[in-house]
Amino acid sequence: MRAPIGSFDSARPAPEVLDLLVAPVADAVRNWTGSVPADQLVHVDTDPAIADTAVFVAHHGEELIRQSANCVVVAGKRGGETTLAACLVLSTDRVDVNGAVRKHLGARKASFAPQDTATGLTGMEYGGITPIGLPADWPVLVDAAVADTPWVLIGSGLRRGKLIVPGKALATLPNAVVLEGLGI
Repeated sequence: MRAPIGSFDSARPAPEVLDLLVAPVADAVRNWTGSVPADQLVHVDTDPAIADTAVFVAHHGEELIRQSANCVVVAGKRGGETTLAACLVLSTDRVDVNGAVRKHLGARKASFAPQDTATGLTGMEYGGITPIGLPADWPVLVDAAVADTPWVLIGSGLRRGKLIVPGKALATLPNAVVLEGLGI
C-alpha cells in the first residue's frame, strides 16, 4: 500500500498492524465506528529518533508540515475541579490555550497538562499522543483547519509510527468538537 501523503517505506491499514499500536489506540481501531472505514486509517512505520515535527518533515517531505497535526493534552481548572481535554491543531499552529480552550471548557485557568499526567492517563508516549483511543470522557477539541484537511498525519500513540487519517474522520471521533480558531 502507498501512503496517501508523504514518502514512507511502509504503509498499511491500521487494522492490519494492531500489534504496532499501544493498547488504547489498538482498541479504538479494532472497535472503530467512525465516519470512514477503519482501513482508511493508515499506519506508517517511522524512526522514533526523528519523531519531532521539524526533523520528521525534513526527512519524509516538506509538504507534510501543512498536513500534520499535533495532539496535546490540556487541563482546565475552575473551583478546584480539573477537566482534561485533548486539542488537535495543525503542526504549523499552536493551541490557543488561554482563549479558545479556556472558554470552551468553562475554565478559569487552562494550561498544558503535566507530561506524566498526559502519558499516564492516555497510555501513550509523550510525543506520540493521538486523539484516537483517548479516555472516553475527555473532550477532543479539533481545529476546523484539521477537519478540513483531506489527509492528516497524527501520532499513533508511540513515537515510532504515525497514522494518516482523513481530517473529516477526526471531526467525528467520540466527544469531538470542531472549533474555529483553536489553532493560532
